[in-house]
Amino acid sequence: MFGGGNTITLFRVRGITVAVDWSWFLVLFLVIFWLSDFYGTLLDKPASSMEPYLLAVASAVGFFGSILLHEFGHAFVALRNGIGISTIRLWIFGGVAQMDREADGPGTEFKVAIAGPVVTALIAALLVAIGVVASGANAFSDAVQLQVGADTTGVMAMVAWLAAINLIVLVFNLLPAFPMDGGRVVRAIAWRITGKRSSATRFAAGLGRIFGYLFIALGLLWAVQGAVFSGVWLALIGFLINGSARAATVETTVTSRLEGIVVGDVMDESPVAIPTHSSIHQALEEYFLRYQWSWFPVTDDQGRFSGVIIRDEAESVAEVERAGTTVGEHLESSSGGFHIREDAPLESLLGNPDMRKFGAMMVTDKAGRLSGVVTIEQLGRALKPG
Repeated sequence: MFGGGNTITLFRVRGITVAVDWSWFLVLFLVIFWLSDFYGTLLDKPASSMEPYLLAVASAVGFFGSILLHEFGHAFVALRNGIGISTIRLWIFGGVAQMDREADGPGTEFKVAIAGPVVTALIAALLVAIGVVASGANAFSDAVQLQVGADTTGVMAMVAWLAAINLIVLVFNLLPAFPMDGGRVVRAIAWRITGKRSSATRFAAGLGRIFGYLFIALGLLWAVQGAVFSGVWLALIGFLINGSARAATVETTVTSRLEGIVVGDVMDESPVAIPTHSSIHQALEEYFLRYQWSWFPVTDDQGRFSGVIIRDEAESVAEVERAGTTVGEHLESSSGGFHIREDAPLESLLGNPDMRKFGAMMVTDKAGRLSGVVTIEQLGRALKPG
């Protein structure tokens, strides 16, 4: 959903850093505190009993595990569609998977956005199935509604609470309030209909701001009526949604200048490339020393883009071995990025990590042949008004 603040790294999975913001610990404490009291009352246990506390801790861990799986749903689909994920961060209002770029089409946008809610729905369905089988439909329904008189065990009460909280998270995330998942689904649909990302974003962001104001108003009403914690929480979420939607609208005003422009429209059509069979000695003498660039694209015999050779990597080869070592043996592989199709939307380069790293991207045709290079300067000129 959202994210911000200083973080603490928990672990890494396949290159993705999983971290928590300091505010996550506040939520952890509040959940454990509230649930300890709830389980104690439900099970008619004395305040000194450890069972309600242990159930509360397990529930809190299960809750944040569910949020983490929700974000991994987004991350998995994003990675399957060529979008890198640097960090998954948990914080006071949920979690966020930080993608290195926007989706390149409405289909990808839809799949990435809906993946999280699908995971949450599966978790809720599994928990409900376990609860109904173990406790019976009526007893489990009472537990899901957090009724203190529910005829259930402590473990099944925990399962019921986790089912309920996942259903709440599912419904909340599917609200068409950009930038929440439902708002991104709306943007994907509008993008498919209009064919324009910018107008779709403005539409979804407009809905997001409306929902933001509704959350603020409803939250303040709850607070005045006595539900202070819930009211303030909802109002804060409303402020975040409103601010994020407004920022998306402002950003769209800039990126709309790129609408309809593809990479091939602005690229330099005469890139200097090193053949993959060239020796490191040739690369240093004929290319790096001559042009004084820090890297070069490398192509095979058919002109297909093979990767990038970096000067530091070439110079790391011992001098006596340079004549017998080919450039192809020291490539930053093309499978890692560094290139983009010439028919790709120019706006897809915004925020691209390889563009930031190299200051340029190699451009290829449909067959993978190197056809040009697009630089940050060319992207900047395209963004300028007029």
